Amino acid sequence: GLPLWSDRLGLIGKADIVEWHGETPYPVEYKVGRTRAWGHEVVQLCAQAICLEEMLGVPVPAGAIYYVASRRRREVTFTAEDRDVVAAMTGAIRAMLAGERLPEAINDARCPNCSLVDACTPAIAARPAVIRGHYAELFRPGDA
Repeated sequence: GLPLWSDRLGLIGKADIVEWHGETPYPVEYKVGRTRAWGHEVVQLCAQAICLEEMLGVPVPAGAIYYVASRRRREVTFTAEDRDVVAAMTGAIRAMLAGERLPEAINDARCPNCSLVDACTPAIAARPAVIRGHYAELFRPGDA
């Protein structure tokens, strides 16, 4: 659990593990499930590499994702496109937060294994009519 940050992108987080290959840090992200092809894992790992580069002043060209259930390790070499995706996603999230609007709920195969499933409640959040019903039940201080 190594703390990481990037002042440039405004990121704060933790790396599961950072190995050292000679003088080069090598982030390793652990995933509980089996090997998957979802792109978010590469974005997360690349964000860790960007943080390490900024913190340590050295290039971090690669890292790995380790899938615990399948005991497989996938090596990832970071491209300029990966780095651009991290910057674009960071900007998009900041814009979303500034607009005070949540993104649409997706409720797909990733949800049951997500650490935020209890907070997000995707089965409910993906149904706009249910959400509107809950809004009507909210307490509003001016209504008393």
